[in-house]
Amino acid sequence: MIRPSVRSTSARLSSVAVLVALFLAPFAAAAQQQAPAASTPQSAAQAAPAETTPSAPAPAAVPALPKPDPTNFTASSPTKETINAFLQANWGFDTSRVWQVQAILKTPVEGITKVIVYQEDKTGKQKPSALQFFALPDGKHIIIGDSIIPFGDHPFAEARAILQARADGPYRGTATKDLEIVEFADFQCPHCKEAQANMDKLAVDFPKARIVFATFPLESIHPQAKRSAAYGICVAKQGGSNDFFTFVSAVFEGQDGLATADGATLTLNSAVTKAGLDPAKIATCATSPETDAAVKAQVKLAQDLEINQTPMLLINGRPIPANIPYDTIKMIVEYQAKLDGVIL
Repeated sequence: MIRPSVRSTSARLSSVAVLVALFLAPFAAAAQQQAPAASTPQSAAQAAPAETTPSAPAPAAVPALPKPDPTNFTASSPTKETINAFLQANWGFDTSRVWQVQAILKTPVEGITKVIVYQEDKTGKQKPSALQFFALPDGKHIIIGDSIIPFGDHPFAEARAILQARADGPYRGTATKDLEIVEFADFQCPHCKEAQANMDKLAVDFPKARIVFATFPLESIHPQAKRSAAYGICVAKQGGSNDFFTFVSAVFEGQDGLATADGATLTLNSAVTKAGLDPAKIATCATSPETDAAVKAQVKLAQDLEINQTPMLLINGRPIPANIPYDTIKMIVEYQAKLDGVIL
């Protein structure tokens, strides 16, 4: 699993967190640290290794996934094609991963289908494991654990549409929204600070992307986060996107100063000055009802997308943590752009 490098407002995973954990974590864990192996289906563990082409050194043998039993396909919906399209959308960026739909079963509840998928890694580094979920009658959602997440050929389309309509914060890159990368961040979150190196690289490597900053203060654990967010909104309003990102860099650089109210005043005023604006005017703006409403609107956007962690990126609606290894982020951006027909 991805190491615990994000802040959460709740111990219960949101649907976004479930998406990340189930569909990104195996690949990300391999890139970051060794993860405990998932339980291996007995038939898969007993299957003979697949043949490999000799090479030097010889690659690890990959256990063959067990042949599906036709009697385990008792439901007509969702189809195997739809399930594979869903998994391709989520897993396709990882070319080392292979999977097989093992069962599509009727359940005692009319219209709810139990789906079992086996997956493994071509390199043989991870043992075969099983993914189980329940498809709902609407054909657009599935239940995994205690969460409901989007399902179908284009599982991120709804989130993408919401972001295109409502992610109106300061941005870097192009004004068009063909490839929109939205960062949800909290100025007092140390992991958001760490993620800024990734965000700077994205701006360089994807000049045709629209990279939006959405402020998401987690007030329950960061007392100065909302105030910092309000300052940021006023900086963007009075100075524009360029001044805003100068402010962002300065605040994260002096993040330790946000530990106290007095320290936050000094840190925020210093960041405003570095952005070339008047701290007194920004401070007045930050306490206005209009600014408070703007902060609440961005928090509501995160909540409507079921985000409860920072830092989080949504790449055309696809959620991933913003502080995983940059090579992985870049790979996913390129893959999502390809899925959406975006020419980079």
